[in-house]
Amino acid sequence: MSGGALVVGPDRRGRTVAIAGGRVVAEAPAGARVLRCEAGEIRPGAVCAHTHLYSGLAPYGMPPPSPPPEDFLQILERVWWRLDRALDEAALRASARDYLANALLAGTTSLVDHHESPNLVEGSLAVLAEACEALGVRGFLCYGATERNGGIEEARRGLAECRRVRPSALVRGGVGLHASFTVSDQTIRSAGELARELATVVHVHVAEDRADVEDARRRGWDGPLERLLTLGGLVPGSILAHGVHLSPAQVRVAGERGCWLVQNPRSNEGNRVGYAGALRHAARVALGTDGWPADMAAEEAALERLAEANRDDRWSGRLTAGHALVAERFGAVPEPLAPGALGDLVVREQGRVRSVVVEGRVVVEDGRLATGDAGAIGAEARREAARLWRRMAAMR
Repeated sequence: MSGGALVVGPDRRGRTVAIAGGRVVAEAPAGARVLRCEAGEIRPGAVCAHTHLYSGLAPYGMPPPSPPPEDFLQILERVWWRLDRALDEAALRASARDYLANALLAGTTSLVDHHESPNLVEGSLAVLAEACEALGVRGFLCYGATERNGGIEEARRGLAECRRVRPSALVRGGVGLHASFTVSDQTIRSAGELARELATVVHVHVAEDRADVEDARRRGWDGPLERLLTLGGLVPGSILAHGVHLSPAQVRVAGERGCWLVQNPRSNEGNRVGYAGALRHAARVALGTDGWPADMAAEEAALERLAEANRDDRWSGRLTAGHALVAERFGAVPEPLAPGALGDLVVREQGRVRSVVVEGRVVVEDGRLATGDAGAIGAEARREAARLWRRMAAMR
């Protein structure tokens, strides 16, 4: 949904940005709405290049797993794979709306989502797309096909759900795989074929933990990246989340194949999987949150802290790189705020988000969500969270 013609500015630095037809233009047509911001500063809207909208209810009192997980696979099995199996339509809608509302209020305008809800496959991406459209968030959506619950048929259904995404001004669809270690060779081939058919890309977790690497080696491959590439599961522009346990040589290969890598520092630290140091050898690295709140200033601060601790002096620019990633998927100029770029921006005053514009539509005004009742969205999220925890507790 485009907001029509809009002029933002001038800001305190004298900058003015004009938007028409959802894109930045050199000059707005006559009669355009004017959003004044003399005391503010116009900046590009932030991009979260990898997240999970289905985890949006986690901050609302998710009970800790018992017994406590001892490694990454147990974290998946006892926390996130239980949560995604417990999701129904109401919980997913509440989760997405709350996550997206808070993203906008933090100045994040675009999210690259990777979704899974094994007991709500068909129609799940429509729920997410509807939330993006209603609140005014730019979303690149996919379903992460996997065989971990229902075998090859489960994967087939996940890929079929990716096919159902209807492109719009705010929403585009990709093809998802959960991770190499949860799918067969056949599913990897099918994902690549579908991405080529739909002229889109594959979004997949790669080498987040050593378990992914060890699984690929048991199957006879050098690693999950080599498996995905050799089986045709990746196309240029594909999005590889994490890459913590890739080598410098593997990172270079991914770059040569035109893939994006996405670092998720807070999640990697929380899951104790390590620091993605090899990503310093890649040119196309963006920043994501892996389901943590989409406050990209907080994510970038965590990256800076962890990069310093790991003596990584090439971490800067990863938040900015997300603009080029999203521009590829939406057919726009990669340089934000330049003519032909996506009409997404933020006005900050003294560091605080005052206004947010997406596709030329004002979605946050005077620091408040303009496209929904943030209080009601949060209250619904808390109600659905309590119900979700009960569903998780009842699972075997």
